[in-house]
Amino acid sequence: MTHLLFALIFLSLQADADAGTAPATNNGSAIVEMLRNSGPIAIGVLAVLLVASLWSWGIILGKLGSFRRAETQSRRFLRAFRKATRLQEIATVSEQFKPSPLVNVFDEVYETYRRQTGGYGPPHNITALERAAQTAASESLTVMENRLTWLATIGAISPFVGLFGTIMGIVDAFHGLGTAGAATLRAVAPGVSEALITTAAGLVVAIPAVVAYNQFTARCRDIAARMDDFARELLNSMEEVSIKPTQDPLEREAARGLH
Repeated sequence: MTHLLFALIFLSLQADADAGTAPATNNGSAIVEMLRNSGPIAIGVLAVLLVASLWSWGIILGKLGSFRRAETQSRRFLRAFRKATRLQEIATVSEQFKPSPLVNVFDEVYETYRRQTGGYGPPHNITALERAAQTAASESLTVMENRLTWLATIGAISPFVGLFGTIMGIVDAFHGLGTAGAATLRAVAPGVSEALITTAAGLVVAIPAVVAYNQFTARCRDIAARMDDFARELLNSMEEVSIKPTQDPLEREAARGLH
């Protein structure tokens, strides 16, 4: 494929001496001229890439806001949790930090704890609390990962969509050579420009999508690790068997100077 492109570019430089030198144009005019010379297939490819680009940027901007809110609220919720002396206090104000995935973990674990003990005393089944924490963390992570597969898909297929336009441009260039009967600039220029512009468009769409997907995936892993750490911290506050039967777990930790 690369050799064919080089060959076409070389042929385009072998214009007839009688054609003269074309006047120089700026980059904007050149792009407009290439679009004007593009055939219906290339225009269709560019339209598909434009839709994919708009969709991927919509996901990127939406996820940037979602991750920023989740991380900010998680820090606030964690500070409030560590300052509180009773689990019931956290349960009362947890709705204020709802964008945080830690809130989902806390709500699920606390609800299971209340069903076991009524809200006071040591838990009867710590394994059930661990399963509740794992379930809540998995559900929260699924929400955070929503639509990220679209970024991966767009990043993977956009270069190939552009390559399709490139192939069709090369076919059109060879057809122009056969029709003109000579290797002139007029014959090969439309096909070459069509091939190059669709390839470039495919890369422009794919690169931001791939970069965003990798960044968001890393942030999801970080959030998952934070949820696991918080779940262990929460369960540790409930797991002491020496707690008084009517004492809230966080009250016991506050009395020991842990908060």
